[in-house]
Amino acid sequence: MDRTEHLEWCKKRAFEYLDMDDIKGAWGSMCSDLSKHPDTENHIAINLGMTLFMTGNLNTIPAMRNFIDGFN
Repeated sequence: MDRTEHLEWCKKRAFEYLDMDDIKGAWGSMCSDLSKHPDTENHIAINLGMTLFMTGNLNTIPAMRNFIDGFN
């Protein structure tokens, strides 16, 4: 699986959590899955997302979905 395919897989899995109204699970899934590929394991948005999540800026389904969808 190349980087693009892996990133889409990560997003798909995270969105499944969001579809169940599980924001924390979606973020945990995204971070965990990104770490499983050498081209995404140190993605810069992981630290940004963690900061936003911890400060309450990603505390709604739409906000988290938008943030995850923006990964590239």
